[in-house]
Amino acid sequence: MTGHPVFKGLQKPLEFMGIRGRFLTFAAMAIGLSFMGFIAFSIIMGKLAGFVAMVVIAITGLLTIYVKQRGGLHNKKRHKGIFVYQGLYVH
Repeated sequence: MTGHPVFKGLQKPLEFMGIRGRFLTFAAMAIGLSFMGFIAFSIIMGKLAGFVAMVVIAITGLLTIYVKQRGGLHNKKRHKGIFVYQGLYVH
């Protein structure tokens, strides 16, 4: 057989340390925000307060991600009921 091998992907969703897919971006933002919180609080109140703020912000962000992740990777609002769209076809 002549030709080149084709890589078709991982066939599994992206996951890193238990955080999946789009939540990896949120985790990176939470960690970045915790470092910015450390800098801000350490300038204003001292390094101990900065460290406490960093830990609290990071844990809060990561716990929020784990809770949202349990709803599913494609968690969306599901409206129950019947919707009637009027005026879709203008004559």
